[in-house]
Amino acid sequence: MAISEPDRTDPATIQRSPSTRFHGILFDRSDVPAGDTAASSDAFADLHLDDVIAAITDGRTAYDLTPFFAAPLDDIATISFRHDVFRDLDGTPLLSCVRAFVRQMRVMRDHLGHATKSYYRYEQERWFLDAVDLYCDAVGVLARDLAEAEPRSSGFIGLRGYLTSYVDSPGFSQLVDETRQLKAALDAIRYRLNIAGNRITVSPYGDEPDYSADVLQTFEKFKQGAVSPRQFGVSSWQDMNHVEAAILDRVARLYPEIFASLDEYFTRHQGFPDSGVIRFDREVHFYIAYLEHVERFRSAGLAFCYPLVSDRSKEIRGTAVFDLALAAILVREQREIVTNDFHLEDPERIFVVSGPNQGGKTTFARTIGQLHHLARIGVPVPGSSASLALVDRIFTHFEREENLQNLSGKLEDDLRRIHEIIERATPRSLLVMNESFSSTTVSDSLFLNKAVMRQIIERDLICVTVTFLDELASFGPTTVSMVSTVEPDDLARRTFRIVRQPADGLAYAWAIAEKYQLAYTDVKRRVLR
Repeated sequence: MAISEPDRTDPATIQRSPSTRFHGILFDRSDVPAGDTAASSDAFADLHLDDVIAAITDGRTAYDLTPFFAAPLDDIATISFRHDVFRDLDGTPLLSCVRAFVRQMRVMRDHLGHATKSYYRYEQERWFLDAVDLYCDAVGVLARDLAEAEPRSSGFIGLRGYLTSYVDSPGFSQLVDETRQLKAALDAIRYRLNIAGNRITVSPYGDEPDYSADVLQTFEKFKQGAVSPRQFGVSSWQDMNHVEAAILDRVARLYPEIFASLDEYFTRHQGFPDSGVIRFDREVHFYIAYLEHVERFRSAGLAFCYPLVSDRSKEIRGTAVFDLALAAILVREQREIVTNDFHLEDPERIFVVSGPNQGGKTTFARTIGQLHHLARIGVPVPGSSASLALVDRIFTHFEREENLQNLSGKLEDDLRRIHEIIERATPRSLLVMNESFSSTTVSDSLFLNKAVMRQIIERDLICVTVTFLDELASFGPTTVSMVSTVEPDDLARRTFRIVRQPADGLAYAWAIAEKYQLAYTDVKRRVLR
């Protein structure tokens, strides 16, 4: 089969990007402002966001998605941009089209990897040729699918225009034609092997008869009844051995023009993938990975929503929200997941969460921290509805075990950490505190917490603090009391529901009773022993 002579102009014309501007599927423009990197590592660990991101990105190491889920945005427009892209994919046929594209691109990269590892020249070049063919097909099909899907998000509309311009460009069309012609020429090659002992002779195929039918007819008389067909799996990744490579070298001598074209093709098209296509292939996994993670919870009856995010208002609320890290464990164990509601209205800024231990207080505080981080990266959040603030930083002050290598005591370390947080916080920051200063006496802890509360109010921070000090719940008009509840008929049984109501004054009593094993369940166990 004849192969058309390729254009000998600058090779860059083959990989030439289209003129349509495309900034990727994560950002609507190139100068998007970024927020502070997701908070400190301590905050990530305290809020279990490291576990959440690890679960979302599991199995996608090659795409390096963690920075996308860790780095927040400081721009409402880009958050809305991502919400619109999610809506184009969430439960729509377009998601299947994009998944098919990334699967084929993954196979394409596997082919390129195999080409890199191949020892024999023509084997390497054939893997490369097939990789280019897969790439061209994947891009062409995605461009057609986007034209038929009619997306609404500016992200996919921009991608559609970019791909349309790209696939219609002379460079891409030439790449497709040249790839198909070369594959057809290689597939049309026929040759004959003459095997005599340890000697193999390769010669042109001369229309010799095919004896397959004669062989089958000869053995037909030995057939005993119907025979079930058997399929034997042969790995398509099998490397050539030295005998096969030697045969192929002889075949290349029989068809020098075709194999010379293959050599030239391999050299000229090394940079064939378009940078915009490759960028989309990586970035779209941000959406696919998150939606696949969300589906695990939706299958368990839990809701996700697109939050209203504001950079002006500090009034926040959430309905049927839950801790994403804890829910992953409970779903896996097929256990019930308790959801909660919350809201802050001006001038309220601080949730003071009290109640018995092991009642869900810390989980509730983590949930609010998680929600605000997820809102900052532009993804759906756990809950049936949510209105959240676009915070610039998320700080946490959780109890730490005493470090014996640290010459300062536990209380001093707590004070240093909260001082650093207060110094760095702005009126747009979120602070999540959990049992701060619990290592000291009740009076000292109350004194220190009140001092910190004054600083929080002065800086106008949004704050969630978990405490056994009920006095903090009525600190002022900016504070809201939230209480973890128990079953009315069984005070030892937690409901894990956190409700907005005045503190009952029993939180510290619960803490003391449980510390000295004087709770109802402890006493009952000893009595019945």
